[in-house]
Amino acid sequence: MIVPAFFFHPEGNPMNIEKIHYHGWPNCYRLANGQVELVVMTDVGPRIIRFGFPGEANEFYEDPRALGLMGGDTWQLYGGHRLWHAPEIDGRTNAPDNVPVQFEPHDGFARVIQTPENETIHIQKEMDISLAADATQVQLVHRLRNTGVWPVELAPWSLSVMAGGGRAIIPLPPRGTHPEDLLPTGNLVLWAYVDMSDPRWTWGRQYILLQQQAGGAPQKIGLGSAEGWLAYANHGHLFVKTHRTVPGAVYPDKGSSVEVFTNSDMLELETLGPVVILEPGAAVEHVEHWWLFRDVAEPQNDADVRQNVLPRIQTALSPG
Repeated sequence: MIVPAFFFHPEGNPMNIEKIHYHGWPNCYRLANGQVELVVMTDVGPRIIRFGFPGEANEFYEDPRALGLMGGDTWQLYGGHRLWHAPEIDGRTNAPDNVPVQFEPHDGFARVIQTPENETIHIQKEMDISLAADATQVQLVHRLRNTGVWPVELAPWSLSVMAGGGRAIIPLPPRGTHPEDLLPTGNLVLWAYVDMSDPRWTWGRQYILLQQQAGGAPQKIGLGSAEGWLAYANHGHLFVKTHRTVPGAVYPDKGSSVEVFTNSDMLELETLGPVVILEPGAAVEHVEHWWLFRDVAEPQNDADVRQNVLPRIQTALSPG
């Protein structure tokens, strides 16, 4: 249930912003531009729990076991979109984010600021969120700030938890021929629990597809992708997230700038920034752009991606 509390429209900002109750959390904010909407949580987080067309399905997964939960010292999935820092270390990466965060409306964007993580981590998470004036586009600036007294080696890690039943589209590096192309052009990173024979995978020449399916065992891969995008097709909609990779930079997880994970409930589209040594008081940023398209058939193979998905990807990657 969404219960509006108040509404404001900052000068120069194309977003409408309402404070609302959302699924048991009393202090959420709905950001909308007439074409798409987001719901940002502030009772916990920072999290964006909803993204979608107004009045239609949430493109993101919502964990039914965690609706309305607040407080506690156990990390909760919640769902939606979150910011982590890599490499993944249990107890550090997944530090609980169960306490309130600060919400600030600015000229052209809204900022969500987390209280610095516990006394041993000292990493503060921020998100700057802005909507295009007349498009289904979101710009999201993720920021990690070192509030401690010693340098920390990390990489920003942005995870969108997608609703079940869809299919991820992962681009491979440009293809070539033999014997003209003798050197490798990319990497594929496998986690120990990956089963490449699982029928949810479609291993194409240009694209990898991964179907989310109820009851499916966990699967995860990473790539050092310079293509700059990931996508997810579900119920006739296509969610696209774009990001910039840095040539020659060191990326976590054996060189992964993108990762995709699924289990029986949901699927995660993940992008990562380069590994940095974050000095005390310094911050590192990682930027994504999101797009949402209608009337896109779920691809079954490379040909489907080229016909139905690539035109939307070209729109998302076009300057301006």
